[in-house]
Amino acid sequence: MSGKRVHVVLAGGGTAGHVNPLLSVANAIREADPDAVVTVLGGNTGLENELVPAAGFEMDTIDKVPFPRSLNGAAFAFPYRWVREVRRVKGILARREADVVCGFGGYVSAPVYRAAKKMGIPLAIHEQNARAGMANKLGASWADFIGTVYEDTGLKPGKGTRMERVGLPLRPAIARLARMLEDNPQLARVEAASALGVDPTRPLVLVTGGSLGAQSLNEAVAGSAAELLAHAQVVHLTGRGKLDEVRRLVTASVGADALNGLGLDTVGHGDYHAVEYLERIDRAFVCADLIICRSGAGSVSEIAALGLPAVYVPLPIGNGEQRFNAQPVVDAKGGIMVADADLTSDWVRSHVPGLLADRAALKAMGKAAWGYGIRDAAQVMAERVLALAR
Repeated sequence: MSGKRVHVVLAGGGTAGHVNPLLSVANAIREADPDAVVTVLGGNTGLENELVPAAGFEMDTIDKVPFPRSLNGAAFAFPYRWVREVRRVKGILARREADVVCGFGGYVSAPVYRAAKKMGIPLAIHEQNARAGMANKLGASWADFIGTVYEDTGLKPGKGTRMERVGLPLRPAIARLARMLEDNPQLARVEAASALGVDPTRPLVLVTGGSLGAQSLNEAVAGSAAELLAHAQVVHLTGRGKLDEVRRLVTASVGADALNGLGLDTVGHGDYHAVEYLERIDRAFVCADLIICRSGAGSVSEIAALGLPAVYVPLPIGNGEQRFNAQPVVDAKGGIMVADADLTSDWVRSHVPGLLADRAALKAMGKAAWGYGIRDAAQVMAERVLALAR
């Protein structure tokens, strides 16, 4: 571009599911072209207001404009708000001298897509879900490039739009972990186990329902603690406010005498380690022989990228998108899926110990997950975005 610095505007926000991939691509663009100017366009109330400045990127904000889903006052106000935010975005893109725009979904992205189209600025989109959201569905027909995590997302690209399964841009900690597991998995496990206070030579089951936890996972696993502890260690991330209930269930399953030897208050003691939240979940990932978890898009992508066998328990609400997230990995033999209603302590007793005992099957499942997973999505998206700018 004759020495001109490339100006990239990344758009998206609201939740970590939108912001984390955005920041991963932002960092990859900086690595690929240190002279590139990268700024973020987000909402004025989302998580991006905390994460983006902390990552060292400048950010502009607009009001989010939710698409009306029913005929009410918000629906009548929508056209005015839409036009106002598109106009505001056009001003931001002009001031930032944007050569290319890349959006990651969420309400804030929709007016950005429209403004880029009207201004003739090349547009890239990343869709992380198995079933695309409304903003990306709107922008798909205007995009020059669409990167996806899944093959079939329901997006309908416009004529000339290139669409490619690139995978999920991984968080830096997960990307580093993937490299460690590829280079020296045994050393990675020993180091992580030492930091956590678990035995690197014994099987370990990691249980997580996300930051808020999952009652069904907590009850099913804690209620079968005795059977699990006969075969493995357990690291159980209960979610906020749910530790006491897990403690009670484990006590009932194992008995008071055995409970005295368990580390129920903090990771680092005993065989059943339960905490509300673990800041360095990457350490638990590297020690895990099996994960029991929800199947949010980010979780599935990270777990597959790390080659970890998993029991996926989709959240039983909404339109079933969590089931769609896990299905391709399950089809590839990289995990198994059980409905939330079927996940009971009896199910855990009947299935998990046998799975842990069959080391060959567990290893094959992990290999299949690794084969389905993608670890260079951030770099590929950065390449595609920079190519559009040039």
